[in-house]
Amino acid sequence: MLGKGYIGQRMGKNFDCNISDKRINSFKDAEKEIKKYHPKVIINCIGSKGKFNVDDCELDKDKTLFANTFLPIILAEVCLRNNIKLVHISTGCFYNFNYLKDKPITEKRIPDYHDLFYSRTKNYSERALEALMTDFNILIVRLRIPLDNRPHPGGLLDKLIKYKTIIDIPNSITYIPDFIQAVKYLIKINAQGIYNVVNKGSLRYPKLLDVYKKYVPDFNYKIIDLKELNLDRTNLIMSTKKLEKIGFKIRHIDDVLEECVKGYSRSINE
Repeated sequence: MLGKGYIGQRMGKNFDCNISDKRINSFKDAEKEIKKYHPKVIINCIGSKGKFNVDDCELDKDKTLFANTFLPIILAEVCLRNNIKLVHISTGCFYNFNYLKDKPITEKRIPDYHDLFYSRTKNYSERALEALMTDFNILIVRLRIPLDNRPHPGGLLDKLIKYKTIIDIPNSITYIPDFIQAVKYLIKINAQGIYNVVNKGSLRYPKLLDVYKKYVPDFNYKIIDLKELNLDRTNLIMSTKKLEKIGFKIRHIDDVLEECVKGYSRSINE
């Protein structure tokens, strides 16, 4: 496994695998790690989404472009030369979505949201890897807005508690404990191609925070209109039909909220 950021650390604790902390700056660096570990599968969790949020990606375009675009392509080339399966952790945050007209977004739809540099860099790598999928063992796993039952600045609950002002728009969410199990399943059956790994249904943030208030009664929040954010963001709903079709039973987002907040509160108290 490559990458020791938020997702890499969470996945690393749940996979029986070697975790490389090597900084990869070139094709030769990647080859050295291959020769060191001789893996059958590489899970790429390396990526740049900014220090605080995706807007920060504009501040260091070289870092973002290398981590999100060039590095996945380097890893793909190393993997295909060495007959290794590549699992690339991607995103769903590169689509426009019309809530009145659009159906949940499937893996077949080409990303069309380009307003954020972060989104463009993730799209670049997906398009390049997709070109190789017919002939090589590549799996792209898309997560979106990670919700976790453990505290972390990158988790949705941490962010909402900190901001206290939220929007009330349905969004696809990835509950990290379910994401980890889904990735394990996809690797086990040697799945290839692109998979949306989000929970079924959609979440309105007030619903999550109302569950949180059951455990922290003094917490309050304010709902604001999306326009008041004055930020470029994607809000959308993704399809889980492809994931379900291969036999993985993904839970509805409503069914994980109580478990999530209870585990989060327990971790805080500990």
